[in-house]
Amino acid sequence: MAGIPHDHYEPKTSGEKWLHSRLPIVGLLYDTIMIPTPKNLNWMWIWGIVLTFCLVLQIATGIVLVMHYTPHVDYAFASVEHIMRDVNGGYMLRYLHANGASLFFVAVYLHIFRGLYYGSYKSPREVTWIIGILIYLCMMGTAFMGYVLPWGQMSFWGATVITGLFGAIPLIGEPIQTWLLGGPAVDNYTLNRFFSLHYLLPFVIAALVAVHIWAFHNTGNNNPTGVEVRRTSKADAEKDTVPFWPYFIIKDFFALAVVLAIFFAIVGFMPNYLGHPDNYIEANPLATPAHIVPEWYFLPFYAILRAFTGDVWIVQLVQWITFGIVDAKFFGVVAMFGAIAVMALTPWLDTSSVRSGRYRPMFKWWFALLCVDFMVLMWVGAQSTEFPYDWISLIAATYWFAYFLVILPLLGVIEKPLEQPATIEDDFNSHYGADHGKASGATTPAE
Repeated sequence: MAGIPHDHYEPKTSGEKWLHSRLPIVGLLYDTIMIPTPKNLNWMWIWGIVLTFCLVLQIATGIVLVMHYTPHVDYAFASVEHIMRDVNGGYMLRYLHANGASLFFVAVYLHIFRGLYYGSYKSPREVTWIIGILIYLCMMGTAFMGYVLPWGQMSFWGATVITGLFGAIPLIGEPIQTWLLGGPAVDNYTLNRFFSLHYLLPFVIAALVAVHIWAFHNTGNNNPTGVEVRRTSKADAEKDTVPFWPYFIIKDFFALAVVLAIFFAIVGFMPNYLGHPDNYIEANPLATPAHIVPEWYFLPFYAILRAFTGDVWIVQLVQWITFGIVDAKFFGVVAMFGAIAVMALTPWLDTSSVRSGRYRPMFKWWFALLCVDFMVLMWVGAQSTEFPYDWISLIAATYWFAYFLVILPLLGVIEKPLEQPATIEDDFNSHYGADHGKASGATTPAE
């Protein structure tokens, strides 16, 4: 798809021309911040800048924290206490880093669900969506490995449980588990590997983010209507868009300021609220916690993992078909990763010709139920596996898969969508009036 017609960077001075002919970095930056952006974007489009801030925050604080951290099972816990008590500002850096991970996941979940509602995964943005899911997987891996580093009770036993899942894979599971651990059990080799990968993966995420931005800059931004920007001429494109700078930059920074006010209030007044008390106890391989719980952002998929026990009929059926090769544990692992895989496949599972959920009346109800279902999975993931929590997790996990594999494909066939606006300009004018665009300078000079 051709890019949106707009003015590109033109070097003026001899120095600018010299640099542009050899390294067009200024032109790249100019085209990035001046990219034509649909002028009807709402407040759900502010999470990109929050995610960018979180990535920078995590890398910056992580680099400083690693200067004082010792990746050894005998010293890791003590080195974290050293950071908290003896390093100047160390407690604040650690709280920023730990709570920054939570803000990262809050923003990414809102970003993903916004994309699911407004159809940001549909053609021609499938690759952008897939890259986004890859970023999310890298975030999960980074966060899990970071959770192990303090070497508290939840760190140790969380690593034991999660790495043990790979051992459930038939035939190749045990070698993979040993490779991950660096030995037969969670020990110093494991801590060193996780420390190394936790330091590396944020830079992989940064590279993927650059590709993600490149991808959607090529296809153009989606918008609440799902209607594409007109590309027939520069004049038509300017009626549907405004430059990202200064219009949306100002909006994004205002939203970021509001989010950061809440974030710093949490860091300052309740920094340990989202942490588990057991992780403030040094790891002890001989004392198993009564209830092993991962961080809150893993809970929905942890609930799906635990939902499929040996008592569930579909697990029993698969066991019978595979002559017992696939047991309940392996089925749970497949379900957990499958829950993310079905999100990645959404561009091909959604058969509707209408992109935005705004114009899909039946879809709205099923999507609202999906949001509730996600929150239920998050809640039940922190509960025990006894009745009724086991049934709740199974029902919630079933709906998650049913939404993507059954409901979305069927809705595209049976749903009658509402009428969409002909252009982004029409939608904007219906909300703000034609004079609003002229007053803000969002129209062409010819108008």
